[in-house]
Amino acid sequence: MTTIRHHPEDAVLLAHAAGRLPTGPALVVASHLESCARCRERVREYEALGGALLEALPPAALAPEALARALATIDGGDHRAPSPAPLAASAPAAAPRRPALPPGTAWPQALQGCSATPWRWMGPQMYWSRVTVPEDPAAKLFLLRIGAGKRLPTHSHSDLEMTQVLYGSFDDGRASFGAGDFDSAGGDIRHQPVVSEGGMCICLASVDGRLLFDGFIARTIGGLVGM
Repeated sequence: MTTIRHHPEDAVLLAHAAGRLPTGPALVVASHLESCARCRERVREYEALGGALLEALPPAALAPEALARALATIDGGDHRAPSPAPLAASAPAAAPRRPALPPGTAWPQALQGCSATPWRWMGPQMYWSRVTVPEDPAAKLFLLRIGAGKRLPTHSHSDLEMTQVLYGSFDDGRASFGAGDFDSAGGDIRHQPVVSEGGMCICLASVDGRLLFDGFIARTIGGLVGM
């Protein structure tokens, strides 16, 4: 059984429960929740608390003309039953394109309906894939596949990076992160993730702003990737 040691902060879980996270971070947090019973319970508590707060609010008065406008809309509508549309044979929807994951590693259900590019080279034994979210194509969501023992370039962050480990493990000097673990790194964090010698590591990452790489080559590749 996977032991999860690193979780989103309570403020992140609260924002997720309230629906206030942007698309990319929300999907990374949702991917964590799938494997973490502890955080799922926290989110349920926050959702219940939000519901209780709504019920405690005093009733809000409608505008004086609200009922009249609603009735006028109903009276002005066409109430005839629509003619049934002819049945057309529809082909089953094609499965979203996604790069291969190691055997036994399942795609997060949170990414259902999302597509992703094939693995693309960004360095020796380092690959990336851009995840496309249909309802928010601008979301900066990536998959990273880094080989055993490899080091990502040292970098800081202009904003916030959220990462969920899907497979393998890495250590960035602050802590070790394994499958199921969540990490959040803001502008105050400068680190160099190093993948364990035991095998590759695959992560789902959301990047707000940019990763600020130290080296010129790393900055150039990061710019091309969109990180």
